[in-house]
Amino acid sequence: MPNMRLDKNPMPEQAPDVRNKNFLEVTTGYTEEMAIDEAQRCLNCKNKPCMEGCPVSVKIPEFLSFMKDGDFEGAYQKIKETNALPAVCGRVCPQEKQCESKCVRGIKGEPVGIGRLERFAADYHIAHVEDKIEIPEWNGKKVAVVGSGPSGLTVAGDLAKLGYKVTVYEAFHTAGGVLMYGIPEFRLPKDIVQKEITNLKKMGVDIQTNVIIGRTLTVDELFNDMGYDAVYIGSGAGLPRFMGIEGESLNGVYSANEFLTRINLMKGYKFPDYDTPVYVGKNVAVLGGGNVAMDAARSAKRLGAENVYIVYRRGKEELPARKEEVEHAEQEGIKFRLLENPTRILGNEDGWVTGMEVIKMELGEPDESGRRRPVEIPGSEEVLDIDTIVVAIGQTPNPLIRQTTDGLETNKRGCIIADENGLTTKEKVYAGGDVVTGAATVILAMGAGKKAALAIDKELMGK
Repeated sequence: MPNMRLDKNPMPEQAPDVRNKNFLEVTTGYTEEMAIDEAQRCLNCKNKPCMEGCPVSVKIPEFLSFMKDGDFEGAYQKIKETNALPAVCGRVCPQEKQCESKCVRGIKGEPVGIGRLERFAADYHIAHVEDKIEIPEWNGKKVAVVGSGPSGLTVAGDLAKLGYKVTVYEAFHTAGGVLMYGIPEFRLPKDIVQKEITNLKKMGVDIQTNVIIGRTLTVDELFNDMGYDAVYIGSGAGLPRFMGIEGESLNGVYSANEFLTRINLMKGYKFPDYDTPVYVGKNVAVLGGGNVAMDAARSAKRLGAENVYIVYRRGKEELPARKEEVEHAEQEGIKFRLLENPTRILGNEDGWVTGMEVIKMELGEPDESGRRRPVEIPGSEEVLDIDTIVVAIGQTPNPLIRQTTDGLETNKRGCIIADENGLTTKEKVYAGGDVVTGAATVILAMGAGKKAALAIDKELMGK
């Protein structure tokens, strides 16, 4: 009989006043008993609606059936049939908007904790099983992958399983892309990411770091000089956007990209053990309301800031960040200044930030996105005492690859134009993830990578 409990098993986590002073993972994961109990809430629906919400088509009811019986390794292997990064996805995927949003248990209660169970299965496997990697026989084809984020890693893994020789080119000194530089350690431990990358290497995937496509090599050189049969571009959206207001060039103003890269990839949170100091003042303002803004704000708190503010021009209901991340931020003492928008940044004669002027907003008529447009309230300006500002209002793809590749078309936002299978306007060049969609989620980038891998195989092998 199914477990008809209406709510999920709560996720164990560090106390807020403890975790906001360290970079250890906030949530500690289910016990075996909790995992089995939660899996038994699944009704094993005949039409499997939960799968409709999964961009990589994980066979959710099937893996949950293994979990119900305590066969955690069986559950993991079922997930791995379609998801190359279950330990990652179990932690950072917005399941509440995807698989869990389709779960029928959510009609009269909370949906099954699919993401929490995916994480448990992956963590159990990492702790108890030594991976045995088989290298397929080479099929005679070579593929280059640009970028080692979730999209690039997915393409590389799927093609390697099919017998391709795959080389991944990464601009940074460490592979992993946004999983390494963008998501804090307290949400996604880096050793988990590196474990997945190590397994790819065991499959024969060659990962070359410190290679900037467009500078070190061009896409055309990958074809003409290196002999690749296809190229996949998964270089992400790493070019930060700014507001264009007075004072943004002052010392103490970061893009969220720089702030998080210095903390995460360059281990700034371990200074002085790692020689990457990160300046954080007493009062920090993070501009934006998405997951990146939450990550930046919570990181600033952990680095010792006394007051950290999220400044967002819409209300709480309009915050684009995951509900769980907003709740964690609130618990950790992050202060939300909603319906406010910065108008200028103030500084001293030495060029350092000393304050920020904001104006109050109200929500007007819906804009082209369907959300109510924020409108300034004249005369409501206020100056806040701020000495560090992190701008987290979005990113766009770096134009370098576009500028150095003939025949590769982009849209007005600078995103590479690609069809539903990732094929671009340049022959045998595919693209996916944030470089095509703009900044989005890890799982959507992985889904794009899976589609592209199938399309590349179909084209190169004449299937």
